[in-house]
Amino acid sequence: MQAVIDTGVLVSALIRKQEASAQVLHLLRDGRFTVVYSTPLLVELVEVLSRSKIKEKYHVQPNDITALVDLIRLRGELVIPERKITACRDPKDDKFLEAAAAGRADCIVTGDRDLLELDPFEGIPVISIAVFTAYQFFSE
Repeated sequence: MQAVIDTGVLVSALIRKQEASAQVLHLLRDGRFTVVYSTPLLVELVEVLSRSKIKEKYHVQPNDITALVDLIRLRGELVIPERKITACRDPKDDKFLEAAAAGRADCIVTGDRDLLELDPFEGIPVISIAVFTAYQFFSE
């Protein structure tokens, strides 16, 4: 399975290790799916995790960020979107749609209502963390 994972899900997975979002990282580490990503998605992830508020409140260290990026690169597929998509109410979220379309992802995993409202986007399901992890659990 190939999935685009929203930045919010990845941030939550890193800083809230006991929540459902953390299961996404466990599944990725175990090679249960391939994360589809683009350079803008990685840049946003690093920028968010590097914010002083996040680093201080959740004790995120540079090596935590590096480890997450390395995991994404190891278990992921880098795509270079060739078409600009303007479908989301929040234009900053269009990059997830662009990556999903370019990588022919099987789904987009998010907690963002602006993205969830687009389900499905060009035939690509836009699903919650709970739906994604339940699917992964039952597809063993």
